[in-house]
Amino acid sequence: MSYAPALPNPALAPLPILVIVGAGGLGREVLMLARQINEASPTWEIAGFYDDRSPATPTLQGLPYLGTTEDLRAQPEPRHVVVAVGNSHSRTAIVERLTAPHLTFASLVHPGVALAAYQQVQVGEGSIICQGCILTCDITLGRHVLLNLGCTIGHDAVLEDFCSLMPHANVGGEAHLEAGVYLGTNATVINQVRVGTGAILGAGAVAVRSLPAHSTAVGVPAQVLKIRNGQ
Repeated sequence: MSYAPALPNPALAPLPILVIVGAGGLGREVLMLARQINEASPTWEIAGFYDDRSPATPTLQGLPYLGTTEDLRAQPEPRHVVVAVGNSHSRTAIVERLTAPHLTFASLVHPGVALAAYQQVQVGEGSIICQGCILTCDITLGRHVLLNLGCTIGHDAVLEDFCSLMPHANVGGEAHLEAGVYLGTNATVINQVRVGTGAILGAGAVAVRSLPAHSTAVGVPAQVLKIRNGQ
């Protein structure tokens, strides 16, 4: 009698472990996003939260607080990491601290967001794309880009590393957001406008012309209030 060994069942294979860095409101929203992804197709085993500031309770939404970013870096096991921190500058610093061979930055995209191959949208590692976002075609998102609820990105737009878009921000076709740009809720960058590194566009503002690096601009049309010293 011949014996054929049983083949492994892919459905029983362990899921990769995901941890969320950031135990504030955005962290809980990113947990919701990860759970929505799992509802569509089991993808992650979500272990819990890390944050350099201890939360008020030892658990959040049923998951434990696991320690600081140094604790995460020091633990030896492979982990997938998503950094749920809305401030671009802070997110950049955290990613730099957590760059290590055993840590992989996960990209989370809501299952309802259309990203078919024919759209030719590039999404960098560690990026977060929340529910209700619309991306058209030929778009480049860099590393650790955050698109909060209901953002729209037009054709040929480029968002460089660590850009942060708050809910319902809009980026027009061929616009270019340099690294670390922050768009407040309902802010708009119209087509072909370039926004410089680290610039902040306030809630509801509309950029109709290019904004310099490290500037803060508000209003319709957006006017520069100040230029920060490289922060």
